[in-house]
Amino acid sequence: MTSSMPNGQTSLLLQMTQRLALSDTQFRRICELIYQRAGIVLADHKRDMVYNRLVRRLRALGLDDFGRYLSMLEANQSNAEWQAFINSLTTNLTAFFREAHHFPVLADHARKRSGEYRVWCAAASTGEEPYSIAITLADALGMAPGRFKVIASDIDTEVLQKAKSGIYRVDELKTLSPQQLQRYFMRGTGPHDGLVRVRQELANYIEFTPVNLLAKQYNVQGPFDSIFCRNVMIYFDKTTQQDILRRFAPLLKPDGLLFAGHSENFSNLAREFTLRGQTVYALSKEKA
Repeated sequence: MTSSMPNGQTSLLLQMTQRLALSDTQFRRICELIYQRAGIVLADHKRDMVYNRLVRRLRALGLDDFGRYLSMLEANQSNAEWQAFINSLTTNLTAFFREAHHFPVLADHARKRSGEYRVWCAAASTGEEPYSIAITLADALGMAPGRFKVIASDIDTEVLQKAKSGIYRVDELKTLSPQQLQRYFMRGTGPHDGLVRVRQELANYIEFTPVNLLAKQYNVQGPFDSIFCRNVMIYFDKTTQQDILRRFAPLLKPDGLLFAGHSENFSNLAREFTLRGQTVYALSKEKA
């Protein structure tokens, strides 16, 4: 059977279906670069994940060799592809009201504070976490101007764009009460049936901005009453974790709270924080 495809299309099809080679040296270099740029530690068992995510970038750029891709990155430290490289290797697993035990603690803390209650959500991902924080604060404090503010950041610029859009599937909001769903979201109709969008009244309380936790300066304006940095530290080594925690301390108001992920333990990492509850830490009265 002969193919009627033009030679160019045949060549492109072969390129799309052939598995590109990723050498041990190239994989180690990728691990070094993502650690330098984002602090992410990649173990050997992540090799297939790295391949599957980065090969899409090679296809998009018309490259057929990982060596050429790495050379292109390293030839220009300000190349826009660096952000795509980071976005590709960032894991974004989130949900509305994930680790639900934190939100009553947040609400109780907010009710006891005076002035504008300010939160930094340091790993906003696709927005479920900062919107959950905003909903909690709106329920607890009301929505009068100046009652609260949420700064939502992430290193991945693509997920931040989705977060800003505030559009989700209805089935992603199962953890919300019917009252919360009606109060804070608008249901889509027609071609948008099955989708919801965050109401602008709530979205106005959230500011999205890209932040790399390894950056020398964070472009967020403290101080904050609480910081959410959940399920992020697990991707960093101990030295990086300690450095980030020490940099969080001056960004918190006295007796401010730091919310961690379910598998994270900061007790032995930084004397600036003391355990207050289940993966909730308070800024120590005497900072180390």
